[in-house]
Amino acid sequence: MPPAMSPAPVPIACIFLIALVPFAIAGLSLINTGLGRSRSAAHAMLASLCIFAVAAIAYVICGFAFQGYIGSAAHTALIQGKSWNWLAAEPFFLRGLPSNFSSASLVACLQIVSVALAALIPLGAGLDRWKLSASCASTALLAGWTYPLFAHWAWGGGWLAQLGANYGLGRGFLDAGGSSTIHVVGGLTALSIAWILRPRRGKYSLDGMPTAIPGHQAVYVLFGCLLAFVGWLGLNCAGAILFAGAELGRIPMACIITTLCASSAVLSAAFITRFRFGKPDVSISANGWVGGLVASSAGCVFFSPGAAIVIGIVAGALVTFSVEWFELQLGIDDPGGAISVHAVSGIWGLLALGIFGSVPALARGAANGLTNHIGTVATGQWLAQLVGIATLLGFVLPLTYGLNAALNTIVRQRVPAQGERQGLDLYELGAGAYPEYVTHGDEFTQLR
Repeated sequence: MPPAMSPAPVPIACIFLIALVPFAIAGLSLINTGLGRSRSAAHAMLASLCIFAVAAIAYVICGFAFQGYIGSAAHTALIQGKSWNWLAAEPFFLRGLPSNFSSASLVACLQIVSVALAALIPLGAGLDRWKLSASCASTALLAGWTYPLFAHWAWGGGWLAQLGANYGLGRGFLDAGGSSTIHVVGGLTALSIAWILRPRRGKYSLDGMPTAIPGHQAVYVLFGCLLAFVGWLGLNCAGAILFAGAELGRIPMACIITTLCASSAVLSAAFITRFRFGKPDVSISANGWVGGLVASSAGCVFFSPGAAIVIGIVAGALVTFSVEWFELQLGIDDPGGAISVHAVSGIWGLLALGIFGSVPALARGAANGLTNHIGTVATGQWLAQLVGIATLLGFVLPLTYGLNAALNTIVRQRVPAQGERQGLDLYELGAGAYPEYVTHGDEFTQLR
């Protein structure tokens, strides 16, 4: 009797890498918790668990059916003699999915944790005022429709990925690790939530000037950054294999690129805040670190080390200034910096792929020993990236805002003033995370 066939090295590597992604979820949960008020800390952590659970279930029920994978059944439209793929047509509840090491099963496994990561991003913008039930309902919309729809267009063989074959725009829209599908989609949802919830009570004074409400636990934030780094290595590398066709030999370089982007971003943010305020700012520096990770995801196997450093520096600067711009100029209260970290840095990562990426190097294969060089991507690839960004801003943002605004008319998303004053721990859970400490302030008495 012949011996049983053992799985190939690529599926084994993918399973290991996918198993690292929950570290990013844990890291983001700690970052969100640390940047919020102490009287809502337990609520933030429980919300993270519930959001994870709802996202996974909603995605399995219908999300994967709408996203599909390259080569799966799909709804198409014939426009000017060319077939455009709009939506997958897979069975619900993962029925028919091969229970082996096929690429489809690996994609489904990775996407269950990826959609949970995307769903956690809006929590950072809704800290201290977002109801637990409302966050779960919003997550169901994100995981069941918004995320799978764009993920199909980018990763499932949809029309954005077809821009190369149908219009000659490079290799079509590219995103190896999820800068767009995970982070920009999650960041734009965070923007929608911040708009709908409005600022926390006490955030803006009577004359409209924002007041500082620092996070309650910097250690959580910094430790969360380290956990997120581990998860990002798995996310970027698994995505590069499954969505960008990278060979295992490219994975060490993807890890290097991820590390360099995050490292240069945190140093950039720390330097800018040191220069502007006299001392480095912990929360902005930490957000710069995550912003660098986000920017690395789009082209983690397309960038050179030198380009990665430049991309990280820009990402750190963008996070630093955009946090202030959203707060001062637009009046958007984003306690976790989710919009700047994920939406802004994610868009920058997509642009950077068109500027610095070396797509031909991957297309011809690492087996040829080709080396990435800055600026080797054709104009068509740059245009494909712009089309993807325009789709995110022009379609996904109105879609996710409209869905959450409609939800707000059914399930009120913001807790009442009493809940904010008590803290979400006491108001929604009945017990605080730190019962031995005083966690209330008097900001409600003098500010609107």
